[in-house]
Amino acid sequence: MKIQYIAFLFLALATVVKCNKEGDILYSQRKAWKDPNNVLQSWDPTLVNPCTWFHITCNIENSVIRVDLGNAGLSGGLIPELGRLTQLQYLELYSNNISGSIPAQLGKLTKLVSLDLYHNQLSGSIPSSLGNIKSLKYLRLNGNGLSGIIPKKVLDLVLTGNLTEMNVSDNKLFGTIRTSKKRVTTITQDAKISS
Repeated sequence: MKIQYIAFLFLALATVVKCNKEGDILYSQRKAWKDPNNVLQSWDPTLVNPCTWFHITCNIENSVIRVDLGNAGLSGGLIPELGRLTQLQYLELYSNNISGSIPAQLGKLTKLVSLDLYHNQLSGSIPSSLGNIKSLKYLRLNGNGLSGIIPKKVLDLVLTGNLTEMNVSDNKLFGTIRTSKKRVTTITQDAKISS
C-alpha cells in the first residue's frame, strides 16, 4: 500500500512539474509580447498549471494542446521555448502584429496539426525544421514579410506528411511548388516574381 501511495505522489508531482514548465514557457512568451487589450491578464504564473488560463486548452493530462490568440492585438516576437510545448496541436496566432523570425525550435512540435501565423509581421525565412512536423495539416503563413525559398523539407510534407493546406501567399518567397502524389492538397503561393 505504501509503495502505491509513493508511486501516486511521484506521478502527481511529475504532472505538476510538467504543467509548471509549460506555464513558465507561456508566461515567458507573455512577457515577450505587448498586450494592449489585456487578453493575457489571466496568465498567472502562480497558478498550478496554465489550463485555467484564457486562450489555453489542455488535454486530460493537463498538457497544453492549444493556444488560441488570433486577432488579439499582440505584438512582439515568438520565443524559441515554444518548441518545448511537446503536446501542442494548435498554435493559432493569426492577425496580430507578431514580428521577428519563426523560431526553428517550432519544428520540435511533432504533434502540431495547425500552425496559423498568417497576417502578422514575421520576417526571415521559413525554417526547414517545420518539415519535421509530419502531423501538420494546416500551415498558414500568408500575409507576412517572409523571404527566401520554401524549404524542400517543408514541401515534402505534402508527399510524406499530412499537410492538406499550405498558404504562403503575400510574402517575399520565390521558387515553385510541384507535386506528383495524387491527394487533395491546397497550396497557395504568389505568382512567380520576374527578376
